[in-house]
Amino acid sequence: MVTLRLFTVLLVGLLLRSQFGIVQALHEQAILEAIGKELAIPGWDLNSTDFCSWHSISCSSSNSSMVERLNLSGFRLQGNVTLISELKGLKWLDLSNNNFQGSIPQAFGNLSELQFLDLSFNMFRNSIPGELGKLKNLRALNLSNNLLTGSIPDELEGMENLLYFQIFTNKLSGFIPMWIGNLTNLRVFAAYENEFSGDIPVNLGLHSELLLLNLHSNHLEGTIPESIFAMEKIEFLVLTNNKLTGTIPDSIVNCKGLSSIRIGNNKLIGGIPKGIGNISSLTYFEADNNTLSGEIVSGFAKCSNLTLLNLASNGFSGTIPPEFGELNNLQELIVPGNNLYGEIPTSVLRCKNLNKLDLSNNKFNGTIPGDICNTTKLQFLLLGQNSLKGDIPREIGNCVKLLELQMGSNYLTGSIPSEIGHMKNLQISLNLSHNHLHGQLPKDLGKLDKLVSLDVSNNQLSGNIPLELKGMLSLIEVNFSSNQFTGPIPAFAPFEKSLNSSFLGNKGLCGEPLSSDCGYDFEHNGNHHRVSYRLILAIVGSGLAIFTAVTVVVLLYMMREKQEKTTMEAGNTTDETCSKPVIIAGNVFDENLKQAIDFDAVVKAVRKDTNKISTGTFSDVYRADMPSGMILYVKSLKSMDKTIVHHQSKMIRELEKLSKLCHDNLTRPIGFAIYEDVVLLLHQYHPNGTLAQFLHEFSQKPEYEPDWPTRLSIAIGVAEGLAFLHHVAIIHLDVSSGNVFLDSKFTPLVAEVEISRLLDPSRGTASISAVAGSFGYIPPEYAYTMQVTAPGNVYSYGVVLLEILTTRLPVDEAFGEGVDLVRWVHGASARGETPEQILDARLSTISFAWRKEMLAALKVALMCTDTIPAKRPRMKKVIEMLQEVTQS
Repeated sequence: MVTLRLFTVLLVGLLLRSQFGIVQALHEQAILEAIGKELAIPGWDLNSTDFCSWHSISCSSSNSSMVERLNLSGFRLQGNVTLISELKGLKWLDLSNNNFQGSIPQAFGNLSELQFLDLSFNMFRNSIPGELGKLKNLRALNLSNNLLTGSIPDELEGMENLLYFQIFTNKLSGFIPMWIGNLTNLRVFAAYENEFSGDIPVNLGLHSELLLLNLHSNHLEGTIPESIFAMEKIEFLVLTNNKLTGTIPDSIVNCKGLSSIRIGNNKLIGGIPKGIGNISSLTYFEADNNTLSGEIVSGFAKCSNLTLLNLASNGFSGTIPPEFGELNNLQELIVPGNNLYGEIPTSVLRCKNLNKLDLSNNKFNGTIPGDICNTTKLQFLLLGQNSLKGDIPREIGNCVKLLELQMGSNYLTGSIPSEIGHMKNLQISLNLSHNHLHGQLPKDLGKLDKLVSLDVSNNQLSGNIPLELKGMLSLIEVNFSSNQFTGPIPAFAPFEKSLNSSFLGNKGLCGEPLSSDCGYDFEHNGNHHRVSYRLILAIVGSGLAIFTAVTVVVLLYMMREKQEKTTMEAGNTTDETCSKPVIIAGNVFDENLKQAIDFDAVVKAVRKDTNKISTGTFSDVYRADMPSGMILYVKSLKSMDKTIVHHQSKMIRELEKLSKLCHDNLTRPIGFAIYEDVVLLLHQYHPNGTLAQFLHEFSQKPEYEPDWPTRLSIAIGVAEGLAFLHHVAIIHLDVSSGNVFLDSKFTPLVAEVEISRLLDPSRGTASISAVAGSFGYIPPEYAYTMQVTAPGNVYSYGVVLLEILTTRLPVDEAFGEGVDLVRWVHGASARGETPEQILDARLSTISFAWRKEMLAALKVALMCTDTIPAKRPRMKKVIEMLQEVTQS
């Protein structure tokens, strides 16, 4: 009897539970259907009742009727997201990279189970709702890259389990609250690019094992708190561009895992802690633009991983420690604007990886050593504004990889060695101005066909400006002023477009752009007569003036006739004319294309959504058909990049330089246009679209014929394009298959090259702190460093290579929860799968030779996507390995 009663109770319980589950499922489905309609989510089958199988949704393993995970990242959605707060079982909510606006819903504070909330890269406005403080289980909160204002609400103190707190790139203000230092689990706090003021909390890092602190570009004051280093766990410290005072805390040297110290652009005083060599993991040390003093400590030499040392614009004195020659990984030594003296440190020239040496604006003396180019990787040599003397050594010609050479404002004597013409890669600048150089300009300078800027002003150079300089096809800026040059200025576009001040101070110099004309001698019947060139121009000019006047009269008459004929139609076009955008600036860099490109047609094309081809991290790409029949790709930069509109001259110069980048695997801008606050970049149109379209759209069509050699050729071409960018000190901000175009012969062309220069053209090879990358391609270390680096580019390339090998998307629900393409491939052996099972079977089963090559390429991809940046190969090595694949 008791057993029967117990059975009945259990049965009733099960029935009630089942009924509750059905009700719960119906409730969840109704909410999801409403969300799907409101946000127009692609890929949701609203007619299906199995919502757990819908794209971007994961349900609880214990309760299949409860949605546990909702990932709508990157769909460019818009609409009201408040309804999502009805999904009470949510533990993971990712709405990043969309177009959501308005306030963050207060109702999100009711999602009590939530552990992960990412609302970054949207357009949410107003203040952070205090209701989010009710999320006691929240471990990660990312509100970055929105338009949020106000202060950090104190109610958020309730998020006691928070590990990752990211609110960078907003308009938040006020003080950073003390309670953040009381979050015992906090590992990452990134609040850079806001308007915070006051002191950094003195307890920040005191109660938690803080790994990353990034507060750059605020208005913070006071000292750097000792508490940050209390747990000795900090790995990344970025405090640049604030108003911090005081000294660098000595306790910083106890943090042996500290990889990056960036404290530049503050008001720090004192010296560098003598125990800095104890930080064995130190890779980046940037303390430029402060008021630091004393000698540069030799302890840096113990930091074997040191890659970048930037102490520019301080008050350091003394010499550069000779021990720096032991830094085999040192790539950049940047110490301009100090009071350093002594000879150029030859020990540093032995650093085999040295890429940039900037000693400018100091008090270095002595001569330039003949073995200045002992290091084969040197690309930037900046020695200007010192007290160097003697001749420029002929061995300077051995610096074959130099991109920039600055030796201006010294006491150099002798002539300019012709060997400088051997530096064929010299591109950014050659500056020998304000010295005591004499003699003639070497004709071999004309071999520098990539050079953009040449300055030899304020010397005692003489003779003619050689005609051979017309071989410098990339020149934009020149300065020959204040020398003793004579004769005519060669008829060469870069010279003619220059200001006349670039040639002044040479009494014997004549021709354009100077006002002093060159005379011509004519011999007639044995008598010499000098005829003024200006007189000839006057006669010709008068004739042209008469012809022009007649032409204008005729044109005015024709325009009047046309105006009278179109008067009746004017009323219909008035609105269209009024709404026509005003083009502020525009240019086409190729003279042969100027007639074919119509800026009005370009602007008209990007104002129609039907012309949009793709959407990227930094730009939307449109097709624009010109009246001439020419077709263009037009990139419309997004709002986050429109600050460059206010620096037009710098932008135009960067674009002009990039238009001259010569490589078969790079796209180059052919022009630009600016209207209102929109920047448009013009590119050649490529009918085969992008690599992403080729792999994930075209290859799925019935007519597709598998072709592994073409894919391998594409992979090598992309690698060569990236290797060239790294060679000229450009780090790509968004390497992805969507940013690789294919021309008519399926030659790959890496696109978006210009974005990194426009976002931050002053950084050179230093790592760029920027929001960068597409989902699935972003290297794992970016979450901590927020820096775009060459090894990060290699990782992103590895993802592209995996796409080529597998024909799979970088992010796909089929991989499983939280698994992307890289993790799926690396986890193959753990799943009991062979490498062959990873490859696209349509290719690998065609022939044994193809399969063998694909497996070899897979090894390269695995190396590129190693989680440890230092273990990834350089792009040059990647090319060698892939070329060996074809040779084998």
